[in-house]
Amino acid sequence: MKHLARQVRARVIMAAQAEAQRRGDRRLSTEHLLLGLLHEPAAVTVLGVRPARARRRPRRPRRAALAAIGINTGEFAATVVPAATKRPPLTTAARATLLRAVKPAPRAKAVHPTAEQFVLALLANNRPDPAADLLAHLGVDTDAVRGRLS
Repeated sequence: MKHLARQVRARVIMAAQAEAQRRGDRRLSTEHLLLGLLHEPAAVTVLGVRPARARRRPRRPRRAALAAIGINTGEFAATVVPAATKRPPLTTAARATLLRAVKPAPRAKAVHPTAEQFVLALLANNRPDPAADLLAHLGVDTDAVRGRLS
């Protein structure tokens, strides 16, 4: 069982890194963790969201923030950022989410969260957290998900 949980953690983090690189983001955020988690069938079942649907969300918040300070991103919309060669560093919120995911696991020498623990850790984030915003945009009833997992 520990071996399977370790594999889940590794797959989620690797998929999150791939999502960050695919988008050209320099840091791995909670949104990337959520997108990486959606590669796990258990998370898809619990959240009721498929990865392709979650990826389609427009990235308006950044554009709106830049527009508010007078920067027009329209000319950069089609720019493709090459994939980074190094792993992107975690944001503070992503690091806290990973720590929350391992906290409820049984105390042992090695702690390996399950997909469900990752989901609960992400659900603990409040808006304006990127993962919380994405879940709200997708219409996920976070209270119902928490109820199913508790």
